[in-house]
Amino acid sequence: MDMFFIYSFLPLLFLLCYVLRQAFARRRSQHCYILDYECYMPPDNRKLTTKSSGEIIIRNKHLGVNEYKFLLKAIVNSGIGEETYAPKMVFDRRESSASLSDGLVEMDEFFHVSIARLLSRTGLRPSDIDVLVVNVSMISTVPSLSSRIINHYKMRDDIKVYNISGMGCSASLISINLVQNICKTIKDVKALIITSESLSMNWYNGNNRSMILANCLFRTGGCAMILTNKHSFINKAMFKLKSLVRTHHGSKDEAYGCCVQREDDKGFVGINLGKDLPKAATRAFIDNLKEMAPKILPIRELIRFAVMHLIWKKRSKTVVKPVINFKTGVDHFCLHTGGKAVIDAVAKNLNLSEDDVEPARMTLHRFGNTSASSVWYVLAYMEAKKRLKKGDRVFMISFGAGFKCSSCLWEVMRDLEGENNVWKDFIERYPVKDLANPFMEKFGWLNQKEDTFILPDDYEVPG
Repeated sequence: MDMFFIYSFLPLLFLLCYVLRQAFARRRSQHCYILDYECYMPPDNRKLTTKSSGEIIIRNKHLGVNEYKFLLKAIVNSGIGEETYAPKMVFDRRESSASLSDGLVEMDEFFHVSIARLLSRTGLRPSDIDVLVVNVSMISTVPSLSSRIINHYKMRDDIKVYNISGMGCSASLISINLVQNICKTIKDVKALIITSESLSMNWYNGNNRSMILANCLFRTGGCAMILTNKHSFINKAMFKLKSLVRTHHGSKDEAYGCCVQREDDKGFVGINLGKDLPKAATRAFIDNLKEMAPKILPIRELIRFAVMHLIWKKRSKTVVKPVINFKTGVDHFCLHTGGKAVIDAVAKNLNLSEDDVEPARMTLHRFGNTSASSVWYVLAYMEAKKRLKKGDRVFMISFGAGFKCSSCLWEVMRDLEGENNVWKDFIERYPVKDLANPFMEKFGWLNQKEDTFILPDDYEVPG
């Protein structure tokens, strides 16, 4: 009788095990992993040295004494070094007459190098890619940039394509969120994300201070990455996406208007960075953290903060306002290199040490603000320093026009040694202790009486 009972329920038991296994496999396949990524290293003839920067400023005949002084101060205090990169048209002395072809040349240089290297390293063919996501905010072409990539690499006819524009420095995490949602509904996805920015057609040639500031910060760069939920690739993956939160304050006029592409009163196009930008960024950042914190921090830290906050509300005059400790749930902080002020503000809000923000500061110094790709150069710095070990958690934060703040948490899947890394040939020189830009030393100051720009005796004015 007992044996009959067992044999009767064996098929049901097998069915239950099969259903549970399938459910587990389906849940596992919904996770999103980074298989590999490639940060773009422009050629050396694209380096924007201090001398090159001075030449560009001198060529702009619309700048007066006050604008020169403003630029000097901005460059010296920017945290940007002498090895960042600019588009080809700048070195051709054509920044005031850039064309669509200049923008396409800039994009092609990045596409052809980075995508080819990434595919070669992962062993994937262009025909293996199921999803292509391209995010470049400030150039829109017909056919699209994504179509340009598909044509060059002869990708499949049924590839799913998304071309994202206007999302600014937060665009790469928005693209990852898109692929994350695709991975929840389709199995064995191999997605290629391309993130960059076109500076050629957006180099500002006027004298509006809020717009010339962008020329001091933004530099050429980009990143190509492959994301997947294919089970056989998991052991090769570098990172697993744990959480992602997007915050958008576009409904607030103050936030919407703080970072806008527009024409000045003389018709010159550029990016206007308004005085409300720091305030808008802080508000978006705080709202983003309110949603992200419960997803990534241990319960004990959330309870501690809640209790301390209640005490502070009752005794605000005698008790210091509590700060939530993100280090209880995060091992590394990957911050957007929007500028020295942006890094300082995030460090202050998260109570981070100089060691925590070192990767962001060094990335700003070496590569500048490369828009949406900047966080990947920061991540590559950590990898090149061999700081990313299996099980570590990396908190990635980016900001963008709109105004937006996006953040995500990655889990390191294996010890990373920094092979084939964009930093590998010069990582031993970092961290750099002195981040001061030598622009002031090399180009002097302004002679306010004569309204002229003082140059070194051995310097020849171009043109």
